[in-house]
Amino acid sequence: MSYCSYQQFSLSFLALLPFVSAHGYLAQVVIDGNNYYGNVPNAKPVPSIIRQINDVDPVMGASNPYLNCGQDAQLASLVANANPSSQLQFWWDGGDGGHWPHNTGPIMTYMAQCVDTTCDQYDSTNAEWFKIEETGLQPGNMVWYQQNIMNGWPANVTLPPTLAPGQYLIRHEIIALHDAVAMGGAQFYPSCTQVNIQGDQSDVAPASDEVTFPGGYSDDDPGIYDPTVFNRPVQYTFPGPPVVSFAAPVSNTSSPTSSNSS
Repeated sequence: MSYCSYQQFSLSFLALLPFVSAHGYLAQVVIDGNNYYGNVPNAKPVPSIIRQINDVDPVMGASNPYLNCGQDAQLASLVANANPSSQLQFWWDGGDGGHWPHNTGPIMTYMAQCVDTTCDQYDSTNAEWFKIEETGLQPGNMVWYQQNIMNGWPANVTLPPTLAPGQYLIRHEIIALHDAVAMGGAQFYPSCTQVNIQGDQSDVAPASDEVTFPGGYSDDDPGIYDPTVFNRPVQYTFPGPPVVSFAAPVSNTSSPTSSNSS
């Protein structure tokens, strides 16, 4: 399906809904220049590498079972090939078919190996996730990189150059903190993409750097409950485990590009 026809389908579907909240979902992933489109939440699915969710609303609460891969996320039917140091772009859309609607909070990327099966069959309930990047504030600690996604740009992620081959889920997550001045107000937007990492590398995450979802966060963690989030300059603490030592260095992970999805 071309992006134009996909976008027309998406907008036509959304026009039929009586109300679409100003939240959003992961609409597209680009891997080394190859485009993979997701499905509008709760629409009839087409083959994809992105696990489809059933609602654009955020996951609320750190103990919510949907914190794993998103609202009632379903197995995707495809698995895309990727390589060490592959360049990925994550394109997020708003629930109304426009740009992502939020601009305050971090962007983080986790991975988990699909154990004993392929990712299109893998139940991620007990997946062991390790973090490969975290992006918060732009230089000056005044503007979040999430603002760039709101402006219609993707989040850019480089896969670890020495990660052992195998099938993995990539959990790309945005946390919107505009209501996080109150306990339980953080809005979680997790997504899961299915990939097959090729090569003969050998690095794996130590158990001390792995977490489950739910379980990896608490509602009172700094960076999830953040009563000073609107103070300037912002002082922010990322939740979850540290980034694994073999992850690629992070530069600007949310920036303009010529391959716009909107």
